[in-house]
Amino acid sequence: MLQIGEYHTLIIDRDTAPGLYLVDPDNPDNEVLLPNKYKPENFVLGDRIRVFVYLDYEERPVATTLTPYVKLDEFAFLQCVETTKIGAFLDWGLQKHLFVPFREQAYPMREGDWYLIFCYLDEETGRIVASSKVNAFLDNSEITVEPFEEVDVIVTNKTDMGFNVIVNELHQGLLYHDEIFQPLYTGNKLKAWVKKIRPDNKIDLSLQRPGYRSIEPNADYILETLKTKGGFMPLHDKSTPEEIKGTLEMSKKSFKRAIGKLYKIKKIDIKPEGIYLIK
Repeated sequence: MLQIGEYHTLIIDRDTAPGLYLVDPDNPDNEVLLPNKYKPENFVLGDRIRVFVYLDYEERPVATTLTPYVKLDEFAFLQCVETTKIGAFLDWGLQKHLFVPFREQAYPMREGDWYLIFCYLDEETGRIVASSKVNAFLDNSEITVEPFEEVDVIVTNKTDMGFNVIVNELHQGLLYHDEIFQPLYTGNKLKAWVKKIRPDNKIDLSLQRPGYRSIEPNADYILETLKTKGGFMPLHDKSTPEEIKGTLEMSKKSFKRAIGKLYKIKKIDIKPEGIYLIK
């Protein structure tokens, strides 16, 4: 049987009244129906086609050429489109909605609201389902990232200390409030850098490269911003952190390091009223 919840590249085996039957090139006994509404306009038997396989309303494997918003073992931010006596249903870009059992809801879902979920295969039923209890699918027992490494993060929720995030879809990490210089919302996908890994395997992150590794990208960003602003910005080393954050979305510490570098290589001039681009 073909793995549901995944993409497969299959061979068009035969054309029938309900649609095209596709077979696995590695195992011709594995076949699945591609309904007529997804049939390509032009094809010949033997063509290869990439499809997503899931269960239809009768719990039968079926293929589609549509691209779902999430596949098996991935996180996604999806909208609840229906609540019923058995659970909630999310829009994941396919005709049949993605089911979230009551037991997998961190708190009762409401129609119209958006939720960060994890898509997985329910071993008991063989169905693709989702869970908003995302922390249950994260593991920090064996850390696979290192300090200063660039990682992909997904924002989960706000805390008193900052924002919890999912790191590389494997671990839980934290972005601290005093190092965030842009609005963050649940479901945001961002690049971040590992600042340190604590003895308890908790991961501290930053949206800027830690230490002097951040100077080059920050300096480049300041240069580009100066160009868009006509070669002048009313910012300098006496500007408040709020003024710098409002204009450049970076900390005052990072700003001072970057303009020091630019001044040293004669890219900018620093005057009491602000910084000027040297052309």
